[in-house]
Amino acid sequence: MPFEFHSKLPSPSEIRERYPLSDEQKKLKAERDAQIADIITGKSDRFLLIIGPCSADNEDSVCDYVSRLARVAEEVSDRLMVVPRIYTNKPRTTGEGYKGLFSQPDPEKKPDFLAGLIAMRKMHIRAIAESELTAADEMLYPENWGYVEDILSYVAIGARSVEDQQHRMVVSGFDVASGMKNPTSGDFAIMLNSVYAAQHPHAFVYRGFEVQTSGNPLAHTVLRGSVNKYGRSLPNYHYEDLNTLLMLYNERDIINPACIIDANHNNSNKEYKQQIRIVKEVLHSRRLNPDIHDLVKGVMVESYIEEGCQKIGEGIYGKSITDPCLGWEDSKKLIYDIAELV
Repeated sequence: MPFEFHSKLPSPSEIRERYPLSDEQKKLKAERDAQIADIITGKSDRFLLIIGPCSADNEDSVCDYVSRLARVAEEVSDRLMVVPRIYTNKPRTTGEGYKGLFSQPDPEKKPDFLAGLIAMRKMHIRAIAESELTAADEMLYPENWGYVEDILSYVAIGARSVEDQQHRMVVSGFDVASGMKNPTSGDFAIMLNSVYAAQHPHAFVYRGFEVQTSGNPLAHTVLRGSVNKYGRSLPNYHYEDLNTLLMLYNERDIINPACIIDANHNNSNKEYKQQIRIVKEVLHSRRLNPDIHDLVKGVMVESYIEEGCQKIGEGIYGKSITDPCLGWEDSKKLIYDIAELV
């Protein structure tokens, strides 16, 4: 048999019942969801900062990072809405390598999906309890949405997933802000088609059920750079790119035009310290043009306790085992700088 069926995982509702949010945490999430929605729709002029590790590989260090983030976020809360990245699924370009906490709760051991589901829930819930910040994650596998739908305040759809019909339709059933990244080719039209699809209702089959969605008005674009046919990174955060995106938005029947700039990935060519410069250039573009100011609602930054990255097994606390990240001191300074410049 091409597939070997090992065990049946608990359903999303069973996992949520075993590892629930408290009533206070549910209320907190609802409040933060509404605040993010107000930014995307233009009701609030606060700037959205989605920041944190490339992948959330270790509960202690991730929760330590998020608690540090919460203390700084409180100081700038009048200007910024800070959302920690707690990314528990990691897309891989070749399909090989560490695929995230959901697959491998211990990066040095074999995949264990049940243990991964439990570790994922525990990490998110602990982070909320210790920081009062609800997080962002990437929806790599649409069928797994139910396991985290009650704990996430922001969902990203990655460059390799944004063209997929199932991802687009599942986002149309979300009630939280969802960023659709440009594909690795950099095609703005594909990204905007994904936003359009996610904003409209759909009927489809999901986890064995016929479902109907109502559309997600909070779906929006995320610019993360692209790759040319020679495999070289091409940035798309410059003033001219933002102006072009604005023009393309205006040509389409899409509500709540909004864009988030991912300062890492192909925008920085994974040169993680370039994120500082990129964020400041984006903020400069917003100041130059009121329409771009209204379009660009925030930035994404990859950041952890220790700067750079390490190989699995090195055991350096708070250092990324996937893409390199800004260290904490640079990150903290960048947050204060953003608050002054928005």
